[in-house]
Amino acid sequence: MNLKKVIFIVLGSIGLAVGAVGAVVPMLPSFPFLLLAAFCYAQSSEKLHTWFINTNLYKKNLESYVQGKGMTVKTKSRILLTVTALMSIGFIMMSEVPVGRIVLSVVWALHLIYFVFGVRTIPESDTAE
Repeated sequence: MNLKKVIFIVLGSIGLAVGAVGAVVPMLPSFPFLLLAAFCYAQSSEKLHTWFINTNLYKKNLESYVQGKGMTVKTKSRILLTVTALMSIGFIMMSEVPVGRIVLSVVWALHLIYFVFGVRTIPESDTAE
């Protein structure tokens, strides 16, 4: 096994672990970490990728997005609330860094725009397919 595959497997496993914890802990986002796991497993091992896309964790959090269908309102809300809460902490901590606050505000606004207008909203029943 070459080094590149090993690195992708390790990164994918870290993403999976953090994403699994994020699926249960409200303040930790699971979506980006599970997306990282899906990407890394696809790059490293067909067997791991096939296993991952058949897990409930993948099906509940990523499948509809990866297939291009979109996300449910619940999933979008959870992601946006988490992003908003975490960026608010950074915003408060940057009271002495106005440029940092501006950058954080722009990034937050772009997140909102992307999830509201860029990601299609699907009914809750479409994720159970």
